[in-house]
Amino acid sequence: MKQFKTLLIAAALFIGATSFMSAQSKVAHINTQLLIKDMPEMTAARAEMEKLGKTYETDIQVSAKELQDKMKRYDSEAASQTDEENSKRVEEVKGMEASIRQYQAQAQQDLQNKEIELLKPITEKAKAAILKVAKAQGFDYVLDSTQGGGVIMAEGKDLLADVKKELGF
Repeated sequence: MKQFKTLLIAAALFIGATSFMSAQSKVAHINTQLLIKDMPEMTAARAEMEKLGKTYETDIQVSAKELQDKMKRYDSEAASQTDEENSKRVEEVKGMEASIRQYQAQAQQDLQNKEIELLKPITEKAKAAILKVAKAQGFDYVLDSTQGGGVIMAEGKDLLADVKKELGF
């Protein structure tokens, strides 16, 4: 009878442990930053951003050069001009400086908007592929293991290789 009780308790513990193990969620992880960085679409997006950035930078440099040239000319002519003319020139230079600053701010805003516009479809494609692979492999949760992303330890399945395969690279 004592052996039967022991056997019954052991069976209950085994069944409880088995059901606990099957009730746990399957968790995987992926470094989304690395995935997105490696996506072929990112290369094209980076190239487009660099091209746009260089265009703005060139425009700003041309404007700054014009301003410097005008300031040098006005400085050299200041002694031969009237006070009224010099005041007009100072206001003109201030206006040009303000215009350049405004253009720089607008260029920065345009670059940020363009980056968001270019990254949105890439991140959506990555997310869709992650979800597809995770679902196909039976994972309930996928954690982002990007450095500083909150996952301290990632011992579960890493989906990076599988998602890259799904995306075709």
